[in-house]
Amino acid sequence: MLKKLFKRKEAVTSTTVVDAGGNGNKPVIQLRNLVKTYTSVAGDFPVLKGIDANIYHGEFVAVIGRSGSGKSTLVNMITGIDHPTAGDVIVNDQAVHALNESDMAEWRGRNLGIVFQFFQLLPMLSLIENIMLPMDFCDMYTPRGRKERALELLRMVELEEHANKLPSTISGGQQQRVAIARALANDPSIILADEPTGNLDSKTAEVVFGIFEELVKQGKTILMVTHDSSLARKVTRTMLLVDGEIINEYVSKALPLLTARQMVKVTQQLLPMHFEAGATILHEGEPGNKFYIITGGKAEVVLKGAGGTEVVVSQMGQGQYFGEIEIMRGSHNAATIRASEYSPVDVVAMEREAMIELMKESKATREAIE
Repeated sequence: MLKKLFKRKEAVTSTTVVDAGGNGNKPVIQLRNLVKTYTSVAGDFPVLKGIDANIYHGEFVAVIGRSGSGKSTLVNMITGIDHPTAGDVIVNDQAVHALNESDMAEWRGRNLGIVFQFFQLLPMLSLIENIMLPMDFCDMYTPRGRKERALELLRMVELEEHANKLPSTISGGQQQRVAIARALANDPSIILADEPTGNLDSKTAEVVFGIFEELVKQGKTILMVTHDSSLARKVTRTMLLVDGEIINEYVSKALPLLTARQMVKVTQQLLPMHFEAGATILHEGEPGNKFYIITGGKAEVVLKGAGGTEVVVSQMGQGQYFGEIEIMRGSHNAATIRASEYSPVDVVAMEREAMIELMKESKATREAIE
């Protein structure tokens, strides 16, 4: 059924943007030095502090972090519900931050599907009328086509028999499924969900999450704010926010003993690097000068064998790291590391001096590595 509802659009040729985790694709959401500061009688309160991030076509990204870290504010910047104090929000080549209110509403209705924690269904409209409303607002489909599409979407979330009921007559989980159907009314390529399972029991949350997974399989891009760690582990990747700043997810996994502030600092110092298949990342015998974390693809560990032959002794994948021992010991690289001969590899790297300074700051991390 989903194949009928969401047909893939033809690919558009575009400039390649190399980015760790992006596999060379152009991002559909770009956040550039995004800042949001609220002003009150007590003074200025920064919520987002220079966010830089890319979301790519077909990704399912979870935004995680403690309450007050800026997760919902970030989503509001992308949807245009709120406006940044500084920085750029680019969605499908549209500068969202530059739109006026009237243009923003129609652009949002045609390009984004938004799912809220508290459903936000209009209580005096039936379920089918709630789903038809975005089509009416954006003048999408014929009157007859709107009803047919709304019924098809209700069928997708297994609520077609409740089409003419009011929201108050169905359960919270059913209301959220209707909210997802409404978000899909105009067939947007991007879905943004702010705590969509926050008010649901675990079983119902799994059902809702399953709908999102099916949509991603059909080519949708989903950005979901969540507190549910079990769901966050199932997405394409996570975006961890701490006090309004993004922490590289691979840093948090590779160096878990760092404080949140140290993780932010490391993230700001990382250099994304891309190596084509078979390309050498570091050479055996050369001084160790960088710490590397693999963010995509596979790398090979190569040693010299008898007669100068090369022997691949192991492979490393996403989340694994190397180079830290040579930096800590001030020694030379013990092996050659290169991208797999079958596929490219993406890494993020930290310079030797920054790594040494970090080890001075984090005794626990230094001891763990030693």
